[in-house]
Amino acid sequence: MKFSQSHIILFFLVFTFLACNNVKTSEQSTVETKTEALPTITINHEFPDTLIVGTIYSPASFFILKGDTLGYDYERICAFAHENHMNIKFHVATSMKELISYVENNKVHIAAYEIPITAEYKQHVIHCGAPNETYQVLVQPASPDTVNNVTQLIGKDIYVIHGSSYEARLKNLDSEIGGGIKIHAIENDSLISEDLIDMVASGRLPFTIADSDIAQITKTYDDRINISLKVGFPQRSSWAVGNEWKWLADTINNWSKNDETVAQARVIKQRYFSMNKHHLDSMKAMSDSLNNIVERHNQETVTEQQEDLKKIYSRKDGDISAYDQLFKKYAPTAGVEWTLLAAVAYVESNFNPQAKSWANAQGLMQIMPSTARSYGFTEEDLKDPEKSVYVASLIISKTNKFLQSYIPNNAERMRFTLGSYNAGVGHITDAIKLAQKYNKNPKVWYSNVEEALLWMTHPEFYNDPVCSYGYCRGTETINYVRQIENAYRVFRDYEAKKGKK
Repeated sequence: MKFSQSHIILFFLVFTFLACNNVKTSEQSTVETKTEALPTITINHEFPDTLIVGTIYSPASFFILKGDTLGYDYERICAFAHENHMNIKFHVATSMKELISYVENNKVHIAAYEIPITAEYKQHVIHCGAPNETYQVLVQPASPDTVNNVTQLIGKDIYVIHGSSYEARLKNLDSEIGGGIKIHAIENDSLISEDLIDMVASGRLPFTIADSDIAQITKTYDDRINISLKVGFPQRSSWAVGNEWKWLADTINNWSKNDETVAQARVIKQRYFSMNKHHLDSMKAMSDSLNNIVERHNQETVTEQQEDLKKIYSRKDGDISAYDQLFKKYAPTAGVEWTLLAAVAYVESNFNPQAKSWANAQGLMQIMPSTARSYGFTEEDLKDPEKSVYVASLIISKTNKFLQSYIPNNAERMRFTLGSYNAGVGHITDAIKLAQKYNKNPKVWYSNVEEALLWMTHPEFYNDPVCSYGYCRGTETINYVRQIENAYRVFRDYEAKKGKK
């Protein structure tokens, strides 16, 4: 069975929302990506009922996660629309050239995306809003042997993508310091800057160059890199409107300088560019510790066992967590073993019902408030462990049923379900379609659909006509599924061994 476009969108709407998340608003927002011919907007000098916004999918400005739309520029333009009592509608362009054409030809009111402030773009648009400043940085492993001066790059091997701005800057820098940098320009159309950063983090490459905003976001997911050394000059960028919308540019400029707006933007920026985003990654250590504890089960007091296990997760009276009874209660609703629900809670929140992620996912099972609302629960309800586990069980059950006729194998389907819990079902269905298009098995997760997920950080893939939900940081979802499966095995084995005592 193939998913029809309407089938996918109908299901996706269960997980999406109408109001801009993270902004208290009653105004509505909608997203359109497959626009054929946008109507021309009539020029006037008053706020419209609906603000038409152009943007581009990216890891910073605008993306979809767990069914919610997020992004630094997305949240700020939502705040502007809310303050001026406008609904908001987004048209997603596939390139900077296309976005500029939207603005220049009055297809959108504003481009809420970081457009470089250059002489070239000034001919086509009016820049507005708070300017953002980025610069190129050296990406190197986080180690005591940090390069902290550009002269120390002499004799170093630095890898960049051939024909990129990074290669040009590196050649200029090499000339400035008198030569000696070993520049390796990689000719590979399928690579992007984030790929090279990941290679440095994993030790496969010694150094690369990247824009500071992309490097900062990547570091929030992987702290194995150091990005402290600037190697390029500042580049300013901002939003933009068409040349006939100067009044709107002036209004946005005044709004962006407001003290409350500045403070709000600072908080939003910290969440996207500074706050740690990676999931727990200590499954092997946890497994080893559990095995040691089981072996000593008859040699220690209950208190001693509890103190040992508290270093790993919450534990009460020999249970995996303080919430085992809830997992057992709602496992039939989810259609899974209760230890799998426990594994989800461990990886999501470390069994902390007060946990709140950078993306505003909350509670024991890290559920987005918009998702909770779609099931009739409030954001406050997510702090209640029982309600959190119940909603999670409903999500897992609904997703699993949706995938059932397409992926017949139960174990395989659960991996897809877990991937959907992490990234949103829209991204998983996009990956399924990409896998099928590019001769991967769309019914198998490992080495097939998970590989398609990796492609979805690349514009050529997430802008592919078969995709509907844009950029996805597939590495996180791939790691997430593996972590859940590892935790599930640990908990299941622990329970089995405990039962034999």
